[in-house]
Amino acid sequence: MVITVEINGTIIKGIGGFYYVEAADGKIYECKARGVFRKEKITPLVGDSVGISVGENGRNSIDRIFDRRNYFNRPPIANVDKLVIVSSVCDPKPNLLIIDRLTAVAYYKNVQPVVVFTKDDLQDSSDYVDIYRKSGLKAFSVSNETGEGVESVWQEIKDCISVFTGNSGVGKSSLINRICPDFQLDTGEISKKLGRGRHTTRHVELFKVDGGYIADTPGFSSLDFETNDLIKKDELADCFPEFEEYLGCCKFSTCAHINDKGCRVVKAVEDGDIVRSRHDSYVMMYNEVKDIKDWQL
Repeated sequence: MVITVEINGTIIKGIGGFYYVEAADGKIYECKARGVFRKEKITPLVGDSVGISVGENGRNSIDRIFDRRNYFNRPPIANVDKLVIVSSVCDPKPNLLIIDRLTAVAYYKNVQPVVVFTKDDLQDSSDYVDIYRKSGLKAFSVSNETGEGVESVWQEIKDCISVFTGNSGVGKSSLINRICPDFQLDTGEISKKLGRGRHTTRHVELFKVDGGYIADTPGFSSLDFETNDLIKKDELADCFPEFEEYLGCCKFSTCAHINDKGCRVVKAVEDGDIVRSRHDSYVMMYNEVKDIKDWQL
């Protein structure tokens, strides 16, 4: 007689057809996904809340995938609470369009964006932080050298599933190491804990950090997050929180908030109530998708 126990947990890693599920008591189970998921073309993702059957001799299976709050295609991860967008204030300089694309993708995916500017010990980042705080976003400045500001970022993301994104050289790995020294990523984005090299696996893994999780997404850059589903032109304005109080107040219901007559968003930009760089990013993103039809998405 085969005895099985049914429990719930979170997928923290998936590799080679095996999934590693952490239960509420912290125990990790190696599981295979039931064949029904393959037939239904459903792939379990890191971050998924699942129901598993624990059998004898380690024969465990994922039987159920609970509804996802959100998911990303690249990197493949589900149920993300916060997207931490890391940019350096210098060397390299911030690319505000990239940051704004990422914050828009986060809102589109029902994820809270957190913008962090590093290297504050080399150059003052307060002007950049002010742009995003004025726009209704959480924004911080840190020094990975001195540790200043890191505690504030940690308080913002603890107890959450957080994904960090940022291009090479901005100090993403150093920031993660400051938040959680046991994580130990080197500056080449190689996880020493997993023995990864630059040209090896790109699988995603969640590491538990004081009640929450930080996702290790080796080899992924902000470009991967930017390509997660195009935001339709009619939904783009909703992904800029500072536009919210002006939406529905324009002279014409078809207003695109670009340079339309009687546009309340444009007037707010002219009055200094909406940061111009943010609106510039919106216009560029809108023009990229304005001619794309729904069937092409």
